[in-house]
Amino acid sequence: MLDIRFIRENPDTVKNACKRRNKDMDADVDEILAIDAERRKINTQVDEIKAEQNRASKQIPILKQNGEDVSGIMAEMKKLADESRELGNNLSELENLQREIILRIPNIPHESVPYGRDDRDNIEVRRWGEPKTFDFEPKAHWDIGAALNILDPERAAKVTGTRFHFYRGFGAKLERAIMNYYLDFHSANGYTEVFPPYMANTASMTGTGQLPKFAEEMYKIENEDLYLIPTAEVPVTNLHRDEILDRSQLPIKYCAYSACFREEAGSAGRDTRGLIRQHQFNKVELVKFADPDHSYEELEDLTHEAELALQGLGLPYRVVVLSTGDVTFSSAKTYDIEVWMPSYGRYVEISSCSNFEDFQARRASIRCKGGPNDKPVFVHTLNGSGLAIGRTTAAILENYQNADGTVTVPEVLRKYIGTDLIK
Repeated sequence: MLDIRFIRENPDTVKNACKRRNKDMDADVDEILAIDAERRKINTQVDEIKAEQNRASKQIPILKQNGEDVSGIMAEMKKLADESRELGNNLSELENLQREIILRIPNIPHESVPYGRDDRDNIEVRRWGEPKTFDFEPKAHWDIGAALNILDPERAAKVTGTRFHFYRGFGAKLERAIMNYYLDFHSANGYTEVFPPYMANTASMTGTGQLPKFAEEMYKIENEDLYLIPTAEVPVTNLHRDEILDRSQLPIKYCAYSACFREEAGSAGRDTRGLIRQHQFNKVELVKFADPDHSYEELEDLTHEAELALQGLGLPYRVVVLSTGDVTFSSAKTYDIEVWMPSYGRYVEISSCSNFEDFQARRASIRCKGGPNDKPVFVHTLNGSGLAIGRTTAAILENYQNADGTVTVPEVLRKYIGTDLIK
C-alpha cells in the first residue's frame, strides 16, 4: 500500500497515477485526507490530555502532603480519562477506516511504464526465436492431448467441474518434467528452492495485494481464515512478513513450485479450452527481496532468468512491457513473456515479471537495514513466473508436434521424462 505521508504530501500525484491506470479515485484520496486530518486533530487532543494528566499527577502528592483537598482534581482526572478513552476509540475507528481505503489504492506506475487503455497498448521489447512453419495443419494442444490420450478434461469435469484436467501417462510425466527442469534451472542460478503451503490466511493475502481487491477471484475455505493460493508469490513473499532483513544479504531469491487456484471469474472464449486458463494449474514462481536502490536492476535480471529457462526449451517468445491500463494492481512495472502458440497464431502470456517496489513490503511489514544504528527501510519485492507449467506443456505440444501425431520432447526434458518422443 502507499505511505500515508506520501498521499498527504502528494495527493495530486496519487490521483493522476490512478487516472493513468484509467481509474478515477479522487473521492477515495480526498476521503483519506479528510480522515487523516481528523485523526491528526484527535492525536493532538490526546496529547494535550496526557500532558494535563501528567501535570495533575505531579500536583496530587504535593497537595496531599499539604493537607489540601484533592477530590476536585481527582474528579477532573476521571473526566480526562473518560475523554481520552473515547478519543482513543474514535482514533482506532478512523485508523481502521483509513487503512481500509488506502488498501484500495493501486500502486504508482513507474515513470518508464507506457500510458495505455488496456493490453492493446503494451509495447513489445524484444523477441527470441522464430515461430515454426509447419507443412501440415497444426493442431491445438487439446486435440493433440486427446489424440495421444494424455489430457483428459472430460473425466476431470465429471470428478470436479469444468476447467480442470487429468494428465495421463506421458502427459503427467511431461508436466512433472517441466516442473523439475524449471526448479533445477533456477536453483542452479542462485535461487533457494522452497516448497510452500497451498493455503494462506487473510494477513498473507492482504500483504501481497490479493485482498481486498481480488476476493472474488479466490477460493475461500468456509469457516476458516484460509484461502487456496492463486500463486506461490503469496506464501513465499510472506515468508519474511514482520521481519527486518540484513540489507547486506539482499537480494534474497527464492524459487517455488505450487499448484495455483483461481476462480477466473468472467473469463471466456478460446482461452478457457485446454490448459491456458484453468481453475487449478501448476507454476514455478520466482520471488526476490531487493535493496530499494537496485530493484529495477533486479527486475531486468529476473525477467532475463525466466527467458533463459524458456530458451532452454527452444520455444519462441516475445517480451512486452505492460501499459498503465494493463499493469496489475500491486505492480509498479511488469514485463510479460509471451510464448508462441501455433494454433492461436499469436503469442500467449506464460510469465509476468513485476517490481512492486515497497507496495507489498509496507503491507506485510518487511524491512531491511544495513547496520545496528541504521533506520530500517522497506525492502522492494519482485516476482515472476519462472514459468507457468501448464502453459509450457501446451506450448511444447503445439510447437513440437509432428505430422504423424507424435510430439518430440525438447532435449533438456528427456532425462526427466525418459523418452524423446510422445506417441
